[in-house]
Amino acid sequence: MNKQQRKRLNELIEQVEGIVTELDEMAQEEQEKYDNMPEGLQESERGEALQDAADNLQQAHDDLENWCDEIRDNLEL
Repeated sequence: MNKQQRKRLNELIEQVEGIVTELDEMAQEEQEKYDNMPEGLQESERGEALQDAADNLQQAHDDLENWCDEIRDNLEL
């Protein structure tokens, strides 16, 4: 990979890292909504949906963060 391609890839990683940050914030917001619900509502369909959303956002965050780390490690950016 030449210097120009590495630069483009690094720029792409920076963009993905911005998305990673947004996903983390969104996951935290959904988790806070769930945590602030009364226990009875947490067990409702709405509560389960909030928890699923938080979990899915966190998983997307983790996957993308790992992708960035792997690319950097493998290409020594």
